[in-house]
Amino acid sequence: MGREENLHKALEILRDESLKTDSLTAIKHLPAQEGRYMDYPAEVNSALVSALKDKGFERLYSHQHACWEAVKKGGNPVVVTPTASGKTLCYNLPVLDTILKDPSARALYLFPTKALANDQRAELDETIARLPGEIRIFTYDGDTPQDARRAIRARGHIILTNPDMLHAGILPHHTKWIKLFENLKYVVIDELHNYRGIFGSHLANILRRLKRVAAFYGANPQFILCTATIANPLEMAEKMIEAPVTLIDDNGAPRGEKYVLFYVPPVVNPALGIRRSYVNESRRVASIFLHQNLQTIVFAQSRLVTEVLLTYLKEDLEKTIKQEGLIRGYRGGYLPIKRREIEKGLREGKILGVVSTNALELGIDIGTLDVAVLASYPGTIASTWQRIGRAGRKTGASAAVLVASSAPLDQFIVHNPDYFFAKSAERALINPDNLTILINHIECAAFELPFQDGENFGRAEIGEILKFLEEEKFLHHAKDKWYWTSDAYPADGVSLRSISSDNFVVVDTTDKIRIIAEVDFSAALTTLHEKAIYICEGEQYYVEKLDFAERKAYVKKTDIDYYTDAIDYTKIKILDEFDRKHLDRFDIRHGDVHVATQVVGFKKIKFHTQENVGAGDLSLPQNEMSTTAWWATIPADLLAGLAYDPEEKINGLYGLSYIVHNVAPLFLMCDIHDLGVSIGDNSTGESIPPKDVLAKVQQGPGFASLEPNFEPNIFLYDNYPGGIGLSPSLFDLDKKLLEYCQKTIAACPCKSGCPSCVGPVYESGESAKEVAVAILSRLLA
Repeated sequence: MGREENLHKALEILRDESLKTDSLTAIKHLPAQEGRYMDYPAEVNSALVSALKDKGFERLYSHQHACWEAVKKGGNPVVVTPTASGKTLCYNLPVLDTILKDPSARALYLFPTKALANDQRAELDETIARLPGEIRIFTYDGDTPQDARRAIRARGHIILTNPDMLHAGILPHHTKWIKLFENLKYVVIDELHNYRGIFGSHLANILRRLKRVAAFYGANPQFILCTATIANPLEMAEKMIEAPVTLIDDNGAPRGEKYVLFYVPPVVNPALGIRRSYVNESRRVASIFLHQNLQTIVFAQSRLVTEVLLTYLKEDLEKTIKQEGLIRGYRGGYLPIKRREIEKGLREGKILGVVSTNALELGIDIGTLDVAVLASYPGTIASTWQRIGRAGRKTGASAAVLVASSAPLDQFIVHNPDYFFAKSAERALINPDNLTILINHIECAAFELPFQDGENFGRAEIGEILKFLEEEKFLHHAKDKWYWTSDAYPADGVSLRSISSDNFVVVDTTDKIRIIAEVDFSAALTTLHEKAIYICEGEQYYVEKLDFAERKAYVKKTDIDYYTDAIDYTKIKILDEFDRKHLDRFDIRHGDVHVATQVVGFKKIKFHTQENVGAGDLSLPQNEMSTTAWWATIPADLLAGLAYDPEEKINGLYGLSYIVHNVAPLFLMCDIHDLGVSIGDNSTGESIPPKDVLAKVQQGPGFASLEPNFEPNIFLYDNYPGGIGLSPSLFDLDKKLLEYCQKTIAACPCKSGCPSCVGPVYESGESAKEVAVAILSRLLA
């Protein structure tokens, strides 16, 4: 049987098995798409055209041609097309053409990971080997040997690097990179959708610094940006580079037919809404395709799940010595030589299956596979399509299966396939002017070059910040300039993946003392408290001591069957209201809030069953911050009119806050941990403690005081000081957020509450689902 017959047979087996349990919620057939081609423009260097034709690129896709035209007109194109649609040539074509015509020209390529930079290096090497003359390309990252760095700085035409290296290794040492900055013609930013939230806000400021240094040397580079499908590529790109951008989103690449299936594990306990393990179901689904000899990639959300699935699939497929190595794992932590070997094995068809974290989601060349199985929803529609796109050839059929976990977001997606297959609803958000991030990069920029009086930093006015830094003895003002005077090297103190650099290090004392991880301040309080189980690369560690003053957590390896989940109590105080909307039955607002969070205890949660098997009390320092928040106010008369007792009403609010918190990331392209949730009383300003700390907290409203004037606010706040732009986007949704929460609860078969809707009964309480449904139906009537 041929490959396509095998694929259709496997799909039939999966469909027939799923009919028994009603597990398939969608089977979407995406028909093949013909390619749209254009000839190479006449002005492209003839040797470059010959080299590309020799590689098999006889003509350009229409979007590649459109990108060329935009660049030649002096624009900054952002290319928005699917995986494997030839985005790489969109930027390699103008860059290589320019260097062939002007050998002094330079280009800087930014990739989010070292693996992707190395892969693109290999692609460039193949093209350059076919060209006359010498075009020198170099990868410049933390692995680059010191003795090679001088040659790279002097001789490199194209430098492939990442934001971390640009931030700490290139910009602060720009005087060693004069050749690059004097002749910088292009800056390429690949996988733009990865640079959102904190990371993206930092990158936007790094690009402000880059443009400032380039201008000092007389250069004004063009930007070429590439991204997966997001709702706001133009807005995102313009905010990132602070310049006009040309949108190119009409994909001209061919595509073979594809089947996309949504699979929901069957319910095994209807009362509690408990489903079969999504990990076991992903194993079963992947095995169906692998047994038909179809090359398959399985995506897992964590390193631990990756290794578990790898073990299961090896047991299923590698029955003899000859079959060893048919199934491989791929994740961060593997040595580069091992990763290259796996990539090559996939391209050559020697490896039948691979289980990967998101490390293979990006554009690393692993050839064209037959099937992609996604073990739980990746969190964004953009990432889901990236992973689905890993299966599929330019001709012939392929398939992708999303196996949903019990998380509300997963359940919403699989029960609302029309939402998923419509235009992406997610907006990639950044906030370059977050005050903490902005000050960090102004310090770095002042170290690189003094600021002039009246100079802006990008579009940000910074006069007051410069005065503040002078008061703090970081800057000195002389004549009309602001000079860096501190002994500190500011770039070293700035982490691009957190707002504050006040991090904790995790020290393993099991055998010899070694540092195994670094955790940002806010996460340390909930993950590194004493008696916590800290998990790093699938290994469990027991936290023996948290040294707050030294910012160190001392841990020892352990092997137990539970993990810990911190119980915290958040108090919110409204500082300023930016805007308010009255939506028929309720109000929504957004503004500045003060958030004070204290960890007061922890739960012990058993692996696999998620049972609560114990608890402990804690008393840690309070963590305070000012940030931005969205909140919905439920009218007091609406709540008072519900025929439930006060405790049931509170349980309903817990359930409603749970589902709102879990569904909101659907619209924001963020992780659930980027948002915090809390319930407050609009009439008194008091905060309602979580159910599991209600008995522990001495002050605050008791159940008896909830009526008749209790008017609850449900807050969703940016979990970072100063905010990263999430709350205004929630405000713009109007009723949509609560409407989608209502849909998610309605699709859940449980009776009283479960992790897929309003939270487990033991967390949200009795009647939580019933009351949450009653509140939503009245708010949205």
